[in-house]
Amino acid sequence: MADLTTIILTYNEEKNIANAINSVLPISKRIVVIDSYSTDRTIEIVKSFGIEVYQNEWVNYSKQYQYGVNVANIDTQWVLRLDADERLTAKSAEEIEILCSENKNTEINGIIVRFTVTFMGKNLKYGGIYPFRKLLIYKNDKGYIEDRNMDEHIILTEGRSIELKNDSLHHDFKDLSAWIDKHNKYSSREVVDYFENINKLENGIKLNKSAKIKRFVKFKIYYKLPLGTRAHLYYIYRYYFKLGFLDGKEGKIFAFLQAYWYRFLVDAKIYEQNLMVKKKYEK
Repeated sequence: MADLTTIILTYNEEKNIANAINSVLPISKRIVVIDSYSTDRTIEIVKSFGIEVYQNEWVNYSKQYQYGVNVANIDTQWVLRLDADERLTAKSAEEIEILCSENKNTEINGIIVRFTVTFMGKNLKYGGIYPFRKLLIYKNDKGYIEDRNMDEHIILTEGRSIELKNDSLHHDFKDLSAWIDKHNKYSSREVVDYFENINKLENGIKLNKSAKIKRFVKFKIYYKLPLGTRAHLYYIYRYYFKLGFLDGKEGKIFAFLQAYWYRFLVDAKIYEQNLMVKKKYEK
């Protein structure tokens, strides 16, 4: 067992939470669940494991996770941030346990987790989706979460990170309606993040390589393209240039919804916000 505390955020995750907990049980000294007042069986399932659970009103992922860190009063060397629709495999869990043990006194202060992404029951291998990388494991006194409304990352204050060789799973058992509802909420957070950060400099924040590239592309290239057109270009890039069509019908649906529904919805909400500001000043 690693000297590791796992923090899991939940809201109506009765279909996912047991799998998430079971995947980290073998390597976690402690598991803490932070729930946003679920109305399904999430709390009942968590308590059946005898695991600590706290409830807190939802603002965004960053603030909810930070609440978890504060209330848990963590005393392990390592911390793992896990979403309820994510889970470790036996191989990735074993690798994490080994790396945590081997790097107790090294400059390795973070571990990047690799995920396969499942959509409508299919593992997506193309379209630039796989592998999905996130820095989720870090030494307790060497990292913190960004205070952002969207795309928040764990930031290391010093040292460096390494990437797992074995994949973990991003597998949400909820249906497409839940996916659409979740991404509608994401789009509103994206708009807030856009206006807060479009002209802001990173000021030397130590993002891992994958996160740094994605954020640069998003704010320095994608958002510089014409509103409305960029969603179309995003689809072409994902579906054709990154071979998303090789994932079959599920790949087609995923690419279409990501571009022409989600990314275009973000653009529409940005346009709406600008329109409201313009009308306000015209009065």
